[in-house]
Amino acid sequence: MLFLSYAYRFLSNFVFLALVYLALNFLEKYQHRVVVAVLVLVYAGMHAASALRSFHFFQRIERLELEARRLVAALGEGPNSTSTRKQVISEVSGLRHAGEIKAYIDLLFLAIVILLCLAKIVTN
Repeated sequence: MLFLSYAYRFLSNFVFLALVYLALNFLEKYQHRVVVAVLVLVYAGMHAASALRSFHFFQRIERLELEARRLVAALGEGPNSTSTRKQVISEVSGLRHAGEIKAYIDLLFLAIVILLCLAKIVTN
């Protein structure tokens, strides 16, 4: 399922990139192309800011993981409770890592979209 989520994220971002590319190429007038490019730039900028903000969130989760691991090691209540906690911590770690990879995929495509829009604004 993890690879399907990566593939879905990649495919949805690729479709967005293709739509932006086609929209900017089929507009005849320069003014219309610039308006669409600026609107897409605003959207991409907001989405990129959200993705960058999520990295701060992922860093906080990583700190919590380290603290939870330290507490589990210090408590040592029993084999069942410790293994359950370790399993939960490892699942959270996996979800955090998957979220970071998805954010990187988003940022890659958003950077390509931003470069495409800037190229369409600069060229006549």
